[in-house]
Amino acid sequence: MGKRVAIVGAGVSGLAAIRCCLEEGLEPICFERSNDVGGLWKFSAHAEEGRASIYQSVFTNSSKEMMCFPDFPYPDDFPNYMHHSKLQEYIKAFAQKKDLLKYIQFETLVSSIEKCSSFLTTGQWVVVTEKDGKQESLLFDAVMICSGHHVYPNMPTDSFPGLEHFQGKCLHSRDYKSPGAFQGKRILVIGLGNSASDIAVELSRLATQVIISTRSGSWVMSRVWNDGYPWDMVYVTRFASFLRNVLPSFISDWLYVKKMNTWFKHENYGLMPLNGPLRKEPVFNDELPARILCGTVSIKPSVTKFTETSAVFEDGTVFEAIDYVIFATGYGYAYPFLDDSIIKSRNNEVTLYKGIFPPHLEKPTMAVIGLVQSLGAAIPTADLQARWAAKVFANLCTLPTTNEMMDDIDEKMGKKLKWFGQSHTLQTDYITYMDELSSFIGAKPNLPWLFLTDPQLALEVFFGPCSPYQFRLMGPGKWDGARNAILTQWKRTVMPTRTRAVGDAQRPWHLYDLLRMFFFPVILLAILFTFY
Repeated sequence: MGKRVAIVGAGVSGLAAIRCCLEEGLEPICFERSNDVGGLWKFSAHAEEGRASIYQSVFTNSSKEMMCFPDFPYPDDFPNYMHHSKLQEYIKAFAQKKDLLKYIQFETLVSSIEKCSSFLTTGQWVVVTEKDGKQESLLFDAVMICSGHHVYPNMPTDSFPGLEHFQGKCLHSRDYKSPGAFQGKRILVIGLGNSASDIAVELSRLATQVIISTRSGSWVMSRVWNDGYPWDMVYVTRFASFLRNVLPSFISDWLYVKKMNTWFKHENYGLMPLNGPLRKEPVFNDELPARILCGTVSIKPSVTKFTETSAVFEDGTVFEAIDYVIFATGYGYAYPFLDDSIIKSRNNEVTLYKGIFPPHLEKPTMAVIGLVQSLGAAIPTADLQARWAAKVFANLCTLPTTNEMMDDIDEKMGKKLKWFGQSHTLQTDYITYMDELSSFIGAKPNLPWLFLTDPQLALEVFFGPCSPYQFRLMGPGKWDGARNAILTQWKRTVMPTRTRAVGDAQRPWHLYDLLRMFFFPVILLAILFTFY
């Protein structure tokens, strides 16, 4: 084996890192503090220190064809959106199929990661681990941090005057597991992300009243999109990304807001974001609008203060006799085993080149996998990040200079602030980001070549879902089954829903998208002539 690589965490990012290190002839050793793989998706009935935590009713927001490892499709009969138990089953099957378990040391905590004394010349790291109360210090040539960012809860209690006098119970969403204890209670949920919405909807069936307090609102999307297809199979396409990037911003913003309001008018439900055109991650919840219509969930603005039994909102209204306050206020980006300055090298903000490499290290021997956020699935993103990082560690790819990396970070930050807003600086456009990473390793799909040599595949790659298989279609790491997986992805999508077969299975019509592309310049010119 080649260089030794320490991998922190055996969730989906950690498994991707192990596999990619093996592909490049590196020697991975993965440290996992629990007794199993899965990370976030390994459910526990109680929140465990230092581990991500999910509630019993969690389902995925990405569909199975869009969130698989690129050379390992889900079984045909798996539902499009999976309960966490089904996803954990898939993750374990991947680890076993790829023979990754033997590289993982379970029930092993990483206590610290520090530069070794010869780092300036070797780039090596000293990793201190702990197991059964015994510490061990090991030397590694490189490190991949794959421990995620849903571990350390953000509890902004200082932001709410009077909360110290509140007599009800307060908890963070990571401590919520099931609704049983909340029957007949009056509950305030602070936050409007996916967890907040899921928890509020679930509690609304048992609680007396549930109120969601949101500071800025959010777009709410259904998992069920055009003609009943999974949202990401229709929305996350190269054609749609092309339009979003070439359109003038005022048209792109108008189309985005119009699309977000197709299902229901957000202003009528108190959900309208303060800055609607921002592409911050929407909330995926198929039931929230219905629960608001039924009166079991209400939306209110920010809380200005608490009393012993109630909350006062910005609009002057009061929610009385509150039993529980659930803070669904996200997580902090913390790596207690690592000096903060390595990851947060400027203004206490996460500063990483392409969301992966600390730019100020003298040697490029550390990578953070799975930290960026996008409107795309985590598994293929982590796989592509790990592929690039492994090639950098194996000296098959080189990084720019520190100044060039910082310039790129500054440029990308400006675009992110414009598209996603101040509070979403780790967010990025999925297809643009994936194409950028894949181009570094020679795995970006060559569309002009495909249109010349394989038009059927090219049409599906451009107009169809930007599924993970596209990034194992050509170049290093090519998977021979990628073409067939792309051409049969719609068949696997409709298969689990056609348990009562009525007529032939239907799939989207690419010719419609092709006509839209040709007629769009005509429509744009007509709009411009109308205004000028």
